[in-house]
Amino acid sequence: MEPIINDFTFNIATANGTGSQSANLILLQTMFEMGVPVSGKNLFPSNISGLPTWYIIRVSDDGYQAPGDRTHIQVLMNKVTWEKDVAALEAGTIVIYNTDVKMPVERDDLVLYPIPMTKIARGLNPKLARMISNMVYVGVIAEIIGLDQSVLETAIIKQFDGKTKAIELNSTAITLGREYVAENFEEMCPYVIESREKDPDAFIIDGNKAVALGSIFGGVTMLSWYPITPSTSIAEDIISYLPSLRTDEDGNLTCAVIQTEDELAAAGMVVGAGWAGGRAMTCTSGPGISLMSEFVGLAYFSEVPGVIWDVNRAGPSTGLPTRTQQGDLSMLFELGHGDTKHIVLIPGNMAECFEFGWRAFDLAERYQTIVFGFSDLDLGMNRWVCKGFDYPEKVDRGKVLHSQSEIDAIGNFGRYRDIDGDGICYRTLPGSGLEPILYRGTGRDEDGAYSENPEVYVANMERLKRKINGARTVLPQPILREEPEKQVGIIYYGSMENTIQEIDDVLESTGLKVSQCRIRSLPISPVVEEFVASHEQIIVLEVNRDGQLYGILRKELPINLVPRVHSVAYSDGLPTRARKYADMIREKLLEVMP
Repeated sequence: MEPIINDFTFNIATANGTGSQSANLILLQTMFEMGVPVSGKNLFPSNISGLPTWYIIRVSDDGYQAPGDRTHIQVLMNKVTWEKDVAALEAGTIVIYNTDVKMPVERDDLVLYPIPMTKIARGLNPKLARMISNMVYVGVIAEIIGLDQSVLETAIIKQFDGKTKAIELNSTAITLGREYVAENFEEMCPYVIESREKDPDAFIIDGNKAVALGSIFGGVTMLSWYPITPSTSIAEDIISYLPSLRTDEDGNLTCAVIQTEDELAAAGMVVGAGWAGGRAMTCTSGPGISLMSEFVGLAYFSEVPGVIWDVNRAGPSTGLPTRTQQGDLSMLFELGHGDTKHIVLIPGNMAECFEFGWRAFDLAERYQTIVFGFSDLDLGMNRWVCKGFDYPEKVDRGKVLHSQSEIDAIGNFGRYRDIDGDGICYRTLPGSGLEPILYRGTGRDEDGAYSENPEVYVANMERLKRKINGARTVLPQPILREEPEKQVGIIYYGSMENTIQEIDDVLESTGLKVSQCRIRSLPISPVVEEFVASHEQIIVLEVNRDGQLYGILRKELPINLVPRVHSVAYSDGLPTRARKYADMIREKLLEVMP
């Protein structure tokens, strides 16, 4: 059988809390360091330990990052899911399993590697055998697909951060796994890893860490947070980086961090710090956003800057707290009672997670409003390849007046007076000695005085609308990949970016060429309307049930363009699979095209 090089998928089935994450990340890091395009998906349960977890590694010279359509190499470590995992496999799948679990693999159409992993691990350290057994399967995989041993050893050192005893113990377990395969099995596995030239600037990082670093480089001065999956590591990463990146010359931290009693308090602190002139942020997920609604409305109406990152998990309610979704989009865009409209930044890769991390603060202060960063569990908690970051060149603090001479220069100053006609008013900061510093969440006139005058209210609401609409051409603009025929266009956003190329290739293999438009912010850019107008049919592709971006577009596009826009929305909590969405696109086009 001809070898299959750099084009296959692993599925590693273990139990949460057994230390398998370290083993899986060593595999991922090793293949990455060998220059092989690779991505990993961690499907973990919402309890502390014990429940099933799967780690899916996609190896693809084409750079595909979706989980893939089938499993080529299955690792079985967890008896709870054993039978279902086996039943789901296609004939010819390589199965590496721990014989000490004492579960059968009663199929003669699979290629089996029975390994006494626990026994091997127990010989090294009986107390840690359950955890070390995971390293045994790393060695088995390394041997059958041909991982470079020196690169593997480097990945072990990186994973255990130079801790000598842990490195030695786990390295030995991996070596024993390799040796067991070499001594007991003939060459049976057709799947092979072949080194490629590695980009020297590339590295692996998860989206939450990239957001955290971007926020630090954006000048965050106050972080308030309440733990919630999958956003918690944004705060934890910011905290971990502060001692090295955010201290003054005396060694004092230049960013305050407060873990609050709940998400409502976290949002209130963002509003308070933003009013005081700080660059304030919090991070949460859908349930937390729901609690923050009133403070977000206050910040919108009183015009206080702040940043909130929503790392979306599958709802509603508690839903699937450790699964991914794009189900919060419409909530973020219009969060709050009454008429509200918010700026939402939607990264699709690690570079954008970093960039939007710092850019959110500039936009919040420029437009004096809450700016949402919108990520999801897949983008935020899984590790992705990145080739570098774009760093801020300067800080944009917007229309802040620091002296009486500046106030005199602009003329008829009032906190809510639109002097320049762009809907953005000038502001002063508390402690500057300048007036006024009053911000109102109630009806007010241009000077900030209380008012229930209907005409004053209407004028104020129209100005707020004009202010947010003015951001449409300033926010990160859509990225277009257009086909000359311009018959069918796909609009998508966020983590779908990491699947779209494979979707495109699947569609093209059936004779369908499509243009692409990735939306990176709300409110939508005029570029999106132009894209829709230039194509006969538009598919809006998203990871939720109800087609939330589709609904936003139907409200914002000219009425004559709405009939050509169609929704393909699907969400089961899992990362996007290319063929699933490609099939849905073809089905939708058969419905709407003659």
